[in-house]
Amino acid sequence: MDTVLSSATPSATDVNSFLSAAEKEALKAATFQRLHPQIYLERFLEEKIRPDGRSIADDENEDTHAWRNVEVNVGSITTTSGSALVRLGNTTVVCGVKAEICEPELDNSDEGFLVPNVDLPALCSPKFKTGPPTEEAQVLSERLNEVLGNGMIPLSSLCIYPGKSAWVLYVDATVINYDGNVFDAALLAMVCALKNVSLPHAEFNPELNRTICTRPKSDSSKPARKLIIEEDLVPLSFSFGVFAGSYLLPDPTASEESLLDTTISIILNTRARILALSQLGTGVDKSEAPGQGVADISHTREADTLARCISLAKKRQAVIMKKVYDT
Repeated sequence: MDTVLSSATPSATDVNSFLSAAEKEALKAATFQRLHPQIYLERFLEEKIRPDGRSIADDENEDTHAWRNVEVNVGSITTTSGSALVRLGNTTVVCGVKAEICEPELDNSDEGFLVPNVDLPALCSPKFKTGPPTEEAQVLSERLNEVLGNGMIPLSSLCIYPGKSAWVLYVDATVINYDGNVFDAALLAMVCALKNVSLPHAEFNPELNRTICTRPKSDSSKPARKLIIEEDLVPLSFSFGVFAGSYLLPDPTASEESLLDTTISIILNTRARILALSQLGTGVDKSEAPGQGVADISHTREADTLARCISLAKKRQAVIMKKVYDT
C-alpha cells in the first residue's frame, strides 16, 4: 500500500519540537521584543547592558564598549573621483563622489558646488519601500548639507574660471544596511570620500568657450589634484539617544532609535573642538523634583546630559582619529 504524505502546514508545536533549548529561548526573546519593545529594552538597561551586548557608557571609565566597531575602506570604487565604505556595527554606507563641470551662479561667480545626498533604498531595511526619497532621507541630506557646508571645502577652490566654469561635486551616500545612527556613518563616509577625491587638471579656453580636461597621468605637466580641505573644519559626528528620560545610549541601533525620547549629535573637528550641536526630540525627563519647578530641573538635567555627551564624544573622537586617520 502506498504511503500518503500529509501536505498540511506544520504547527508551531511541531516546529518547536525540532528546536534546541537555546533556540527556543532566542525565539521567545525575539517574540517578546517584537510585542513589547520598550519593556524589552528597559529590562536590559536595568542590568547595565544593552541588547547587542554593549555596556552603558560611564564617564569615569573607558567607554570603548559603549560604541559599535567602525571600519573604513577608502578608494574601493574606481569609477568615481573619490569613494569610501563605512561600517558602523551592522550599519553600512558606501559613498561615491562624482565631479562634473558646470557654470557658476551669477551671485557667486568664483565658487563651485558641493551637493551631498543620502539614499535609503528598500534593500537596506524593511522599513523603506521603493519609490521617491523618503522623508528621513531628505532630512538626512539636509543635515549633511548643513554640516559639510561649514567651509570644510572652500567653494572658491572648485572654481576653474570665474563666471564660466566650476566643479560641482555630487557626494552620494547609499545605505546598504540600515541598523541605526546613519547620520554618523554617512558623514564619516562622505568626509573620507571627499579626502580621497582626485580632480583632473582643467582649463577654460575663452576662444573655444569650453573647459578642457587633461586625462590623469597623460601629461606630467598637468597632474590631477586633491581637494583643498580646511582640516580644522573637518566634521565628525557622535550621536546619542536618551531613553526613558534618563538612560544615555551612545551610537543607538535601529531598534533603539524607534524608542528614544531624543537624539543628540555632537559635531567635533579633528582637534576635538565643537563645530555644532543638534537635538531632535522631546529632551530629557521633565518630572518635577522637590523644591524645584519643572522648568528649573529640565534645564539642569538637559545641561548635565549635554555635558556628558560632549565628554563621551571627545573620548570617542580620539579613538576614531587613531583608527581612521592613524593620528
